[in-house]
Amino acid sequence: MLSLSSLSVDLLRSLREHLRPLVAYHLFFTLLASSLLLPAGAWTLTHLLGRFDRPVITNADLLDLLLSPGGVLWALAAIGLFFLVLYAQQAGMILVAIRRQDNHYRLAFVALWQTLRRLPALAGLVVLQVGTHLLLIVPLALLLGWLYGVFLGGLDPYYVQRVRPTALWYFLAVALPLVAGWAFVAATLYFRWILALPLVTLEPISPRRALARSRELTRGRQGQVAVAVISLLLVIIALPVAATWVFDRLFTPMLWWLPERNAVLIPAMLGYLTGYVLVTLAIAFVGIAANALLSACLYLRLVHREPRPPAPPPDAHPGRLAWGVELGVIVFALSQAWWIVNSFELRDEVTIIAHRGSSMVAPENTLAAVEQAILDRAHYVEIDVRLSADGAVVLYHDRSLQRLAGDPRNVRDLTLEELQRVDVGSWFGDAFIGEHIPTLEEALATVRGRSALMIDMKPDPGSEIELVEGVLRALERESASRQLCHDGVPDGAPTAHCGDIDVAAETRLAVMSPWVVDEIKQREPELRVTLLAQLVMPGTLERRGFDALGLRHNRITDSEIRLARQFGYEVHAWTVNDRARMSEMIDLGVDAIITDYPDRLRELIDERRELSDGALLLVKLRNWLRQ
Repeated sequence: MLSLSSLSVDLLRSLREHLRPLVAYHLFFTLLASSLLLPAGAWTLTHLLGRFDRPVITNADLLDLLLSPGGVLWALAAIGLFFLVLYAQQAGMILVAIRRQDNHYRLAFVALWQTLRRLPALAGLVVLQVGTHLLLIVPLALLLGWLYGVFLGGLDPYYVQRVRPTALWYFLAVALPLVAGWAFVAATLYFRWILALPLVTLEPISPRRALARSRELTRGRQGQVAVAVISLLLVIIALPVAATWVFDRLFTPMLWWLPERNAVLIPAMLGYLTGYVLVTLAIAFVGIAANALLSACLYLRLVHREPRPPAPPPDAHPGRLAWGVELGVIVFALSQAWWIVNSFELRDEVTIIAHRGSSMVAPENTLAAVEQAILDRAHYVEIDVRLSADGAVVLYHDRSLQRLAGDPRNVRDLTLEELQRVDVGSWFGDAFIGEHIPTLEEALATVRGRSALMIDMKPDPGSEIELVEGVLRALERESASRQLCHDGVPDGAPTAHCGDIDVAAETRLAVMSPWVVDEIKQREPELRVTLLAQLVMPGTLERRGFDALGLRHNRITDSEIRLARQFGYEVHAWTVNDRARMSEMIDLGVDAIITDYPDRLRELIDERRELSDGALLLVKLRNWLRQ
């Protein structure tokens, strides 16, 4: 009765028979959600976040927020609003499929009105159904947190991430079965309650009664329901991947055969992008509609012993609005294509920042890595700095020496003399045996007249100001050394090797705390400061005061680029090592790319400069498609 083959056939027939009213409802609901529901929800959530009056730009910040009472309420509100919109969308499509009406667009309007009337019941279902799943997460999260403290609590997180010590595998060996057990229980509940939404939508019963009745109706059939739901989910996931592959591998190469004349190329790209937008919209609609129709088919089979929703009446017609609305979709797709083409800029200027030096060719944060980055023609050499026990500013990333030297001691507990006896090159290769931990003064002297530094400050808790002052003193001493160099050069002789006397003007600092940005600017306004962020929660960051926002490359979106242009700061992408991803970041509009392979990025920029405008447009089109 619930075989996958019969369900698939009935679902496809229902989709074909109810296509037009489903499309109409999807358009009406999308218009309502995008113009009212989602903006109102986003404004509310952003306003609530703003009331916390603290930035949320790191994973630790986010965790602290979510563990606070206010953060818990915010998270519950965000999840509740998301699922309420999702349930309302699905409920309306179920109504469209099961209710009969001779006018497709009138049916869509009626379904939308009935869905809005059922919002209180849908909200109750969200609270019970989604809330139960969230309650299941609480003991799991507490247990995983305790296990993390037992196995990994005393280790540097970055050491754990990069080295993956034995303790990590012990933790995973214990944690993964717990996660799998939770996933099994959560999935069982989901399949048991899968009929609750159509029951609340179609019958005048309470959410609690709908959950109980769904459990009764699916008893003994949960395995069949699971197979159907998971199969549909895999198809929904595969459709956009397949569509992108077809466009990228089959249609995009055809554009390369066209003559590189704007009169030919621009219309061809508009047609290509219009088709892609239409296909994307169609895939999104099919995924949403198929999920709703599966719920409708399961409901009819288990409640009314009917295989699928009845077909529309023979005299059903789309109504006068049909052609206008559907033409509007095509116009929308064309306008999106036009906007995409016009957003392509032929500007390819991007700053190359070598991450910890050329850290794939030499050991990170050493003078050898700094020298190699200069040879690779990086605009800036990014280094990490910490304070030693006696207040020296040294180049080192981790809290402890464990990862690079096998020494469990912390940098802050050792003097400069002790640190410089540590070998941080042997782990990389025999050619670097004896490479020591350099001071910031040594790094500044190395880049003098040849490159510039981006100094990423890694303070221990409570030593932020001390580290800032140590870095500023080092810059002042370097400026004095360069002045002496210039003074010692005979008149008329070249002074490029002495470097710019205004060291602060050519140097960048990078920090992960907005208040540290303010402290730096108060002491040295000329310094350019990059605020590094793992994420940016909307409404929590005052987007002023810093000169650049450094984001993990997978967190950078068009909206982030637009905000940067609006507020006048740069966007730096970290850490990008793949050539294709570098190209995508350039076309997205970032100002700088932080990479372990500065030579690779330099080569890519040089290659792109050799392309004609037409070829570069096609590269940008392909990168847009991949994003």
